[in-house]
Parts: sequence; structure tokens; C-alpha cells
Amino acid sequence: MKGQPAKLLAERDVRLLLRAVRRHRHPTRDCIILLLSLKAGLRAGEIAALTWRMVERADGRIGFVIELPGSVVKGGSGRRIPINTDLRRALIVHRKQQPQTTHVITSERNCPMTAKSVVNWFTRLYQSLQLAGCSSHSSRRTFITRAARLVHKAGGSLRDVQELAGHRSLKTTERYIAGDRDAQRRLVRLL
Repeated sequence: MKGQPAKLLAERDVRLLLRAVRRHRHPTRDCIILLLSLKAGLRAGEIAALTWRMVERADGRIGFVIELPGSVVKGGSGRRIPINTDLRRALIVHRKQQPQTTHVITSERNCPMTAKSVVNWFTRLYQSLQLAGCSSHSSRRTFITRAARLVHKAGGSLRDVQELAGHRSLKTTERYIAGDRDAQRRLVRLL
């Protein structure tokens, strides 16, 4: 995330994106790509490298945690991310449609997508909806910002958000979190 930070997605943008991917040629796969970034905070390279073994339990059913090994995570240290309910439902449906693949996200030829093809997928999606300033990192930044704003309700701290994001430093996580002027005004009124 060098230079200008990725644009944060508003709630209406998220609804627009989800409606749009449901009309795509591969709606389940495309919904999963979007949800992996929006609801699990995965980077494009992590989405491309995600295999079914990373989301399945020993019995082959979709589990409740994404197990990202160090080999696919930036910086080389793996992480565990609880699977959001909407994402889990989509994964269950997609697995039934893709029984022979090893990777969760594949191309039309059932080959694993590359990180670059995932980045391009996001670029085309945002351009098709005229969401200016958005990049493949916009949904990840939205995940991190939302998590930071809601973590107190779960009894957690920014350290939990840092671990979900896979950042070594809390300073890196802080750069992803967008401020909210309205929330700042409400906070000051409470003091």
C-alpha cells in the first residue's frame, strides 16, 4: 500500500459490488473472490493461492477457519482467519460445483488464477461500476477499517485486527484504518 491509500468502500458500494458479481458468468466464484477480501481481508496473492485444504476440515467439509500457511502469506508467517457466515455458505456451494479442483479460485479452464489475474479482476469490476479510485486493496482496506471500528464490540483490541490482517507491525495496520469525521465529532461530544 504505497503512496495514496486504496479507496475505502462505502456500504452502498459493497451492496452494489455484491449485486454485480451475482450477475457475472461465474457468480459463486466471483462472489467468493469479493468476500475473501471484504470479509476475510485476504490480499490478491492469498486469494489466488487459496486451496480447499486451507478451508476444509479433516472430513472434507468446509470448516470455520481459513488456515493460511506461511508459504502463501506476505512476510512468510501464516495466519488463521475465522470464516464469515456469508463466505462459508458461498464456499459450500462452490465446492459442490468444483469437486475436482485443488484451488478455491480457478480460471474458466479450471487452472489456478494468479495474483495478477485477481488484481485485474478487481480492476475490471470497479471500472464496470465506475467506482473511481478503487483497487484490489480497497476491499481489504475496508475489511481492516470495519474490523477496527467494531473490534470493541467483540471484546478485542487493535492487536486482533493486526493479526487478522497479517501485519507484523501495528503501525502498518494503523495506516489501513480510515478515520471517520462524524465518529470523531460524536466522540468529542461524549467527553
